[in-house]
Amino acid sequence: MIKCNVAVRGTVSEEGRNRNNYEGKPFYTFALDLVIPADNGINKTVKVNVIKDGFVPLFDAPTKGSRVEISGAMLIRRRNDEFVFQIQADDWKLDGVAADDAVSGTMEFRGKVGKRIEERSDKRGKPYLRFSAFSAEKVNDSFEYTWVNFLQFDAAAPDWLKTGVRIEAEGTLDINLYNDVLGLGCRVSSLKEYVAPNP
Repeated sequence: MIKCNVAVRGTVSEEGRNRNNYEGKPFYTFALDLVIPADNGINKTVKVNVIKDGFVPLFDAPTKGSRVEISGAMLIRRRNDEFVFQIQADDWKLDGVAADDAVSGTMEFRGKVGKRIEERSDKRGKPYLRFSAFSAEKVNDSFEYTWVNFLQFDAAAPDWLKTGVRIEAEGTLDINLYNDVLGLGCRVSSLKEYVAPNP
């Protein structure tokens, strides 16, 4: 499970429409283009699907080509080697939106630790912890795996942090791009072993 509370700023790429879900409840949906700046290489534009509960009148709706800033909960999944981003919008801003794209917020993660667990020290001798973990989701008859790179400052690896251990982590979201490869990161503020509740 990867859930992020975010603020996202981008350009509406697909005209929105009001629809009803399978329970007959109304919602509004549209698509947003978000440019991710490259650490190395060329910037990449990703599509973000936006959903807002309730009926949205046309005069309050974002129009194609307009700038919009959205706050809400973003789910991140992996499909066919690509990231899929979907925001359940709480609110959006249409006026006075800055010209540069941006995404910021926090991540809540639950998954399994990978093979790479590193304890290092910075130039001042302060310890930090770096490791990777994945969230798995069953899709049809197979699984999709979404990897996240974690970084925790002023921390050493707890005894329980080992390959294959399930964790719960929270921290600052980082969506990065290097050589046209999109990646997810999290600067950890809270880390603990996940213990499934008794049925």
